[in-house]
Amino acid sequence: MIIGLTGSIASGKSTVANLLKDRGYPIVDADEIARLVVEPGSPVLHEIETVFGAEVICDDGSLNRAAMGRLVFGDDKKREQLNAIIHPAIRKELILQKESHLAAGAKTVILDIPLLFENKLHDYVEKILVVSVTPEVQKERLMSRNQLSESEADSRIASQLPMDIKEQGADAVIDNNGDLAETERQLDDVLQKWLV
Repeated sequence: MIIGLTGSIASGKSTVANLLKDRGYPIVDADEIARLVVEPGSPVLHEIETVFGAEVICDDGSLNRAAMGRLVFGDDKKREQLNAIIHPAIRKELILQKESHLAAGAKTVILDIPLLFENKLHDYVEKILVVSVTPEVQKERLMSRNQLSESEADSRIASQLPMDIKEQGADAVIDNNGDLAETERQLDDVLQKWLV
């Protein structure tokens, strides 16, 4: 079974991914892949440089994320250009890693995709597991974790789909407002139901 794990910023998705890893499930991490496809010397990074110019490349040949962010933040056309370069490469690697785990004998593979709904990747998975928290807990955790002001936290949260929309698209939801033991209990319940 291919399980899509998602949530929103500061919802605790990484905590649940680690719990799944501890239980022996292979994890394909979309964030790791996003970093991998823009490594120095990669075709994707070369294309980014061709389209956006040398100012988005650091002296060591890596992507200058701050410069790239300044270019695309608030400019939908440039952000779409960047996504058109990066997203196909991420999807290709996502599938390669998933197939590799299945070929190695894995019966269940977890695709950890923070923007599963935003990037419409429903077809890549058989079940969707959403890690959710209340908006108050989300904001509090985000401000504390990233040392953000309330308005900075609000703008980051607003850049993603609302939690309740993600919950509606889920096959199961883990309420991560409580402690770790409660989160683990819910996760084990879901796995027991799905992986009979």
